[in-house]
Amino acid sequence: MRIVAIGLLALTGCLVDAGSTEQGVKPRGDKNPNGFGDSVSSQGNIDTSGPFFRSLGTNGRSCASCHVQAEGWAISAAGVQARFDATGGTDPIFRTVDGSNRPDADISSVGARSAAFSMLRTRGLIRVGMPIPAGAEFTLAAVDDPYGYANANDVSLFRRPLPSTNLRFLSTLMWDARESQIDLPGDLHSFNLGGGLTHQSIDATLGHAQATGTNSGDMAAIVAFELSLSTAQVTDNTAGALDDECKGGPLQITTLQFFLGMNDPLGENRTGVAFDPVVFTLFDAFAPPDKPKKDPKREHQYAIFRGQQLFNTRTFTITGVKGLNDAFGIPALTGTCTTCHDTPNVGNHSISIGLDLGLTDESRRTSDMPLYTLRNNATGELIKTTDPGRAMITGKWADIAKFKGAILRGLSARAPYFHNGSAATLADAVEFYNQRFAMGLSSQDKSDLVAFLSAL
Repeated sequence: MRIVAIGLLALTGCLVDAGSTEQGVKPRGDKNPNGFGDSVSSQGNIDTSGPFFRSLGTNGRSCASCHVQAEGWAISAAGVQARFDATGGTDPIFRTVDGSNRPDADISSVGARSAAFSMLRTRGLIRVGMPIPAGAEFTLAAVDDPYGYANANDVSLFRRPLPSTNLRFLSTLMWDARESQIDLPGDLHSFNLGGGLTHQSIDATLGHAQATGTNSGDMAAIVAFELSLSTAQVTDNTAGALDDECKGGPLQITTLQFFLGMNDPLGENRTGVAFDPVVFTLFDAFAPPDKPKKDPKREHQYAIFRGQQLFNTRTFTITGVKGLNDAFGIPALTGTCTTCHDTPNVGNHSISIGLDLGLTDESRRTSDMPLYTLRNNATGELIKTTDPGRAMITGKWADIAKFKGAILRGLSARAPYFHNGSAATLADAVEFYNQRFAMGLSSQDKSDLVAFLSAL
């Protein structure tokens, strides 16, 4: 039996003292709305002189333009807006190749740039322009684009940059899972993300950075750097340190094992070990004693523990989820949050399953989002969606509006949430699930879940 272990036991010099002035090295800990997040690297100190941080193209961008350490190696809408305010919209992230609402937008003045980059400023969304795939099972029947640009040859898909950290737990890359895992020999479904990451880094350099070519050494260094990173919340504004009494923070991540299908609830765990819904155990030490203390720090620690318990054990009925209920022939499935967030103490699904949760339905469309009407070529059935999701890669009708779930560690630094930034806060994300699955959460339940998710 072969298990891919990702323990990075040889970490040296990963945590940098707050007072460090070494050139190219960031201080330990990055402030975010809920406390501080932190990152460690198996390469040692996080050296910002490498190719990940250098402009390798023609427009001034680097990987770090959209994957910011202080924002969980992604971007936050607040961080993007701050960059706009500081530069009048001239920071390298503000490029029309994919940062503006349409690629030919007027950017001749600060006011024009504010309008042109509104989706990036307010939601942290990058425009991904893609054609309807050749031979797709559907055609584009109608377009309602508030920016007057999208068409069948260039569908505007507004999506959040995913974090470039904790990648060792992924089986696929990108929201639409376009970069898939590579199978290796062995009893278990093993994987090596290096090939997919290399392809992704080349595409990003040629596309986002508008390079005229790439250097294989630079691409290999970028991949190695990304695979070296582990990131998590390390302190909470009220609860204090998360890696003292408990097992929060990034160092704990480096010792975790992972393999494809690990703890899968639907029979894909090839070890034969039964699914354990108790996925998160990070904050067990925050369990309240028989006589809980009444100070704010301890009370918030108790809330984090209660939220962890709710995430692991609160049952509800999962219905109408394409990619889950239909794919497994289970119209109604009793599950918990960990049914889909099953990787122990990480929270993504251990096999990339694209799901349609209804985030792109016409009923949830906001006025700043395009709406696409797709027609099934065989049946004439129509679907209206703001983003066809994985179907833009596979061309399959069944894949419309399916997206893979993101890793949950380091959430506090990278608001807003979901692929389209439709949840401005973690409270909004919790409320979406509460309504979507009629969970019946109380105000206390919601507050506890937010406390837990903020501590990841």
